[in-house]
Amino acid sequence: MPRSAREPVQFERLEQPRAHEYVAEQIRRQIVLRVIPAGQALPPERELAAMFGVGRATVQQAIRMLVDDRMVESRRGRHGGGNFVVGPDESGAGMDSVLAHLRRHSDQVREALEYRRAVEPAAAGLAAERRSRDDLRRLVEADGAASAADTDAGFMQWDTDFHLAVAEAAGNHLYRQAIMVIRLELNDALIALPESPVWRERSGLEHEAIIDAIRARDGGAATEAMAAHVGSTARSVEALLAALARRTKRARLRG
Repeated sequence: MPRSAREPVQFERLEQPRAHEYVAEQIRRQIVLRVIPAGQALPPERELAAMFGVGRATVQQAIRMLVDDRMVESRRGRHGGGNFVVGPDESGAGMDSVLAHLRRHSDQVREALEYRRAVEPAAAGLAAERRSRDDLRRLVEADGAASAADTDAGFMQWDTDFHLAVAEAAGNHLYRQAIMVIRLELNDALIALPESPVWRERSGLEHEAIIDAIRARDGGAATEAMAAHVGSTARSVEALLAALARRTKRARLRG
């Protein structure tokens, strides 16, 4: 059926980021996904300029943006100087800032949870059918490192690696991109979940069920195991969002 003349085609406005904003966003993603862990130095500015194909001044502008966001700390000195990752969950902004962000963007978080329920089980099913020995090895290594982590920050770094390894095993780069987007959208929610060895142990058991299914090349079982895993996390995040909503309502009533 032809489109009505009263229903014009609509496009979203395109905003082209400046070079330093692009550089800052790329580094920010690596920090949020914990590819660059808290405490680690960024490569020297000259190396970053070469990596991104930009001038050193552009990199310096990007670093200043990350310093303003309290994700990077610049230290001076001939020995021990440089730009060091603070990390989104260990910055001076603190947990209050994380919770405030969650309250403002709770609808966006719920959309990410919904998207995750559709994407990650499908990726796990394909991973079971297509995985190589190297894919399986990476999954086992990431799960082992996550299980050995003694903090939630350490666990989440390897948990991210585990889920990206599932996407790699699926053999479809769009799944990897989708899972990276999901991790970025849910980062604050996962940070805000109460730190608990019980939570890490439960996730570890769920990871093992996913690995067993992928090892056995059982696509149906892998899909079900991943659906159970992401569903469990979703329930925890939904409970957190509900608690934040109740707290906000009480504060308004008192005000």
